[in-house]
Amino acid sequence: MVIRTVSKNDKDIAIIENSEIMITDVQSALDLLATVRYQTDCDRVIIDKSAVSEDFFDLKTRLAGEILQKFVTYDMRIAVVGDFSIYTSKSLKDFIYESNKGNHVFFVQNEDEAIERLSMV
Repeated sequence: MVIRTVSKNDKDIAIIENSEIMITDVQSALDLLATVRYQTDCDRVIIDKSAVSEDFFDLKTRLAGEILQKFVTYDMRIAVVGDFSIYTSKSLKDFIYESNKGNHVFFVQNEDEAIERLSMV
């Protein structure tokens, strides 16, 4: 895993570069959160959708809610970058819509949009 950082609006943002699935359960999400904090001291992180288990996007598993609650609890903001139009679940679309209205979790199309959103909160 490679972590690079960018700064915008006096906010440091960690960008995870990895071609493997990194978030598969709550513990792997906590491990990622801790690694980012320890290595970069950032409280904002960008991760590609491909690094997140597909189970996350099946709301029936409750994985998304459990993982994102940890990010909120530990005051870590996250942006997941990818194409979410492939999902047909109305519940997931509503979940993404509501998340994007908040201040901690964003689902965006590209890294530039992720940086913009995370630098504004």
